[in-house]
Amino acid sequence: MKKSVKLTIAVVAFGLAAGGGVFAYKQFYAPTSKLQYRTQTVQKGELKQIVSANGTINPVTLVSVGTQVSGTVRKLYVDFNSKVEQGQVLLKLDDALLLAQQKQSQANVNSALASFELASAKEARVRSLYEQAYVSTQEMETAVQGKKVAQAQLLLSHAAVEKDRANLAYTVIRSPVSGVVVDRSVDVGQTVAASLQTPTLFKIAQDLSKMQIDANFAEADIGNIRVGQKVKFTVDAFSGKNFKGDVRQVRLTPTIQSNVVTYDVVVDVDNPELILMPGMTAYVNIAVEERNDALLVPNAALRFKPSNAAAKPKMAKHDSSSATVYVMRGGNVMPVSVMLGITDNRNTEVLTGELKLGEEIVLGEAFPGSESKSSKARQRRRMF
Repeated sequence: MKKSVKLTIAVVAFGLAAGGGVFAYKQFYAPTSKLQYRTQTVQKGELKQIVSANGTINPVTLVSVGTQVSGTVRKLYVDFNSKVEQGQVLLKLDDALLLAQQKQSQANVNSALASFELASAKEARVRSLYEQAYVSTQEMETAVQGKKVAQAQLLLSHAAVEKDRANLAYTVIRSPVSGVVVDRSVDVGQTVAASLQTPTLFKIAQDLSKMQIDANFAEADIGNIRVGQKVKFTVDAFSGKNFKGDVRQVRLTPTIQSNVVTYDVVVDVDNPELILMPGMTAYVNIAVEERNDALLVPNAALRFKPSNAAAKPKMAKHDSSSATVYVMRGGNVMPVSVMLGITDNRNTEVLTGELKLGEEIVLGEAFPGSESKSSKARQRRRMF
């Protein structure tokens, strides 16, 4: 009797152990639950296709002020951010050498004038003698030629004086326009040399209330940009604040860097508060196309491909304007061909196709209740 009881207990224990093993196997090794999908209802709405680029804010007119003569800076009259008027003195160079040169040229004028007066008197005397046949024709011609040479030398000396006078005036640097000094490149005591090219002393922005953005757009986007299009942009200095502008010019000269071709698009910007500063980086967005009542599909749906081979359609190769999306119909995933329009990188317009408003479009697969292998391994370690 005792043996039968023990045998019964052993059988029950074995059964419980086997049942627990089967339960554990199903818990950790059995296939996951039935495949499910993430979906979204097809809707209509507004859609804008936007092209973006970075650019730099610059004054519309930026004048570089230089010098035509060399010299040492003797005095500065303006500094950074100084407001200047047209003709206002900005800087003076040391004029000692040029002043001495002008005096030397004036002395040459006096010498040339004396030579001319002497040659004129000689020509008059020889002409009088020639009329009385006391001198030859050759002597007469020599006297006339001497007077002409002296006269030319006098004119040359006068020209040298005018040149020196102009160079002396160039030692006083004046503003060619009214505006604001945005850059100063020299200090008092510094020597500037104008031998090969004109050195830049100041940069003056003519009107900071009118600015422009020079933005570099990729060649793939440039075909959609037109003069007069509205522009929105932001700058790092005023995060969260949107600024507006208008496309003024699409420049034809390309910029090529690392085989990437870009084109400069000039955007006019009003800056009445003078908060936009030259050199700021602008993040530019241009709405090149807009739809008010478009049938929209999320771009995630365009990227989705079902893992179930039976659900994959046997279709011809699509071009860039066609695509296949998947919808839930009668509990099954069904492929639908559509023709695509513009996109804002989140949603894409559907032009034609079998997709209907209100249908559930598949965005991706979902496995509710599934866990990663690493998570299950951690649970097994805790149990054992």
